[in-house]
Amino acid sequence: MAEPLVIEEPAAARPRPRPSLDAFLSLGFRPLYIAGSAWAVVAVAIWIFAPALIGAPLSGVAWHAHEMLWGFIATIAVAFLLTASANWTGINPLRGAGLGATCLLWLVARLGYLFGGTAGFWLAAACESAFFLVAALSLLRVMHKAHSRRNYGIPWLVLGLGAANLLYLQAALRGDHAVLIQRFDLGLLCMAVIALLIARRVIPFFAMRAVTGLKIPMLTRSGQVQVALGLAAIAAALAGLPHVAAPALAVAALIGLFQVWSWRPLAARANPLLWILYLGYTALSLGLLAAGAYLGGLESGPLARPATYVHIVAMGGFSILIIGMITRTALGHLGKPLRVDRSMLWSYVLIIAAALLRLAALWPTASGQGLLHAAAACWIAGLALYLWRFVPMLIRPRPDAAPQPQPQRGQVQAAVVRGPAQGPRP
Repeated sequence: MAEPLVIEEPAAARPRPRPSLDAFLSLGFRPLYIAGSAWAVVAVAIWIFAPALIGAPLSGVAWHAHEMLWGFIATIAVAFLLTASANWTGINPLRGAGLGATCLLWLVARLGYLFGGTAGFWLAAACESAFFLVAALSLLRVMHKAHSRRNYGIPWLVLGLGAANLLYLQAALRGDHAVLIQRFDLGLLCMAVIALLIARRVIPFFAMRAVTGLKIPMLTRSGQVQVALGLAAIAAALAGLPHVAAPALAVAALIGLFQVWSWRPLAARANPLLWILYLGYTALSLGLLAAGAYLGGLESGPLARPATYVHIVAMGGFSILIIGMITRTALGHLGKPLRVDRSMLWSYVLIIAAALLRLAALWPTASGQGLLHAAAACWIAGLALYLWRFVPMLIRPRPDAAPQPQPQRGQVQAAVVRGPAQGPRP
């Protein structure tokens, strides 16, 4: 078993590397972790404190739901996949000018939906579709080139996110609220399958690297069943068969809870980089269980509102997993010690508090508005703290990066990023 990563301080402090555009655009996580996290701050601030800024035709709650799922959560997922696939295949799928252009597509989409009117909406839809298409094709290219057969399904799931987005936008233009919810659920399910697939792989790996002597099962077979059930739920949602999707989601959720228990969560309790991921995966499983109960008609009271299971999945599951992943993977790929400082721990606490307060605000009480504002404040503070801590690192080369020789005329530099400089393989 590999020993835990230990980085010793040098006798004399190394000079801090200067910001570098080449470093910034070297891997997908660098610009897209910043972009997705910053947009999550801005979008929630606008939605809660300045909703009048949101223009038609994608307006109101339709804009909020869209920007949180596709503008934030899916963006972070794409960033992770573009980075992790470089380790899985040994080939960087997107870097340099291509990565910069892809980020520009993402940015135009965010601004177009917010300010652009009808023309801006169509421009945004085109740019966002191109963003998911470029990401999926880049992933598919390296998976095929490296014969990474176990990962062939990932590009298609990213394409599924893009397709669900187009269906959602179509329903938003028509003003059909019932269809809008159905198609949002479709995107949520696509994202849930991606999250289940990623988390089931990386959580045991990270745990066994961090806790000396810990042996936990990878549970590959149950994970395959879980993904199959998730895909079945997506197919049922497309066919308009909620009573078929409900049991599939419920069983997938129970498998998730079984996996968490099998991964010996008490062994992770002293390591924030681990317990935050365990907590997020548990909340995601509970959210899918709540979704299955809702689709099966088994919930009542406030739990019978679709907003309840959506926020358990999105804030309790995705967001807590995201704050854990964007710290853990950034530290690993940036060559930093794999430990949490005070600012990172506070970002964890604030995101957890935001999730709990947002769920509490769904209950019909006189304090609902105050709880909603408190949740937004915690959310903004938690992600702003992450940005404050990590942006200076994400825009600079790794401190241990060797100087790159200037290429000779006619030479082509390979886009291979595997090796010790890339940190632990997820």
